[in-house]
This record gives sequence, structure tokens and C-alpha cells, in this order.
Amino acid sequence: MVGIVIISHSLKAAEGIKEIAQQMGREVPIVAVGGTTDGDLGTEPLAIKEAIERVGEVDGVLLLVDLGSAVMNTQMAVEMLEDELQRRVVLCNAPILEGAVVAAVESAMGHTLDQVRRAAEGAAQMEKLL
Repeated sequence: MVGIVIISHSLKAAEGIKEIAQQMGREVPIVAVGGTTDGDLGTEPLAIKEAIERVGEVDGVLLLVDLGSAVMNTQMAVEMLEDELQRRVVLCNAPILEGAVVAAVESAMGHTLDQVRRAAEGAAQMEKLL
């Protein structure tokens, strides 16, 4: 199973996205991380690293980020991981909410990390209005 880490500048936003995604994949390990240690908006590499490690023993970890510096801090966090875990982590270029929901469904279906990543990134093309 693929685990998911949702990384946002706002912990409340990350937790809300996690709540929605978890409804689609109840058994999928999903961790939300965001904000700074002093409670401000932002992201911190060490907190992101710890969130990735909290996902546990899974077949891979998909990382979804909101914007800007979250990407840079997530890349720094990945570089801090042990090599073995680092090889099983992918930063995904997907919309954070839609991507998290699609990723949770795909992970629950037992798909590989690459399949989950591609499906999450495909969420960027989803039509909301018909």
C-alpha cells in the first residue's frame, strides 16, 4: 500500500484535506503536516521529514504539496531521509486536494507508487463543471 503525506502552509488545511482523502481510503496511511513550530503559516523540512517517517512500513510514500516554499522544504526533507526510505518517496505534481483524494483511492486499490502518482497528477485534468 502507498502512504500519503499532505504538506500545506496551514496545518488546518492539511488536516482538512487528510480528512476528505481518508474517507476515500480508510485504511491508507495518510499524514498531514503544515505550519511552523511557532504556529505561523509555513512549512519546515524537519517536520516534513518526521511526517514521512510516520507513514510507517508501506510500499512507497506519495508527497502532495500546496505551493511555493513547500516544494523546496519538501525536497530538503527528502534529502534528509535514510537512503532506503528516500528511494521509496515521490514528490507529486498534483493539485493537493483532488490529488490526495485520487491517491487515496488508488492506494486502497493496491496500486504501485508510480500508478498512484500518475493518477494523482491526472487529477489536474479533472473537469469540475460539465
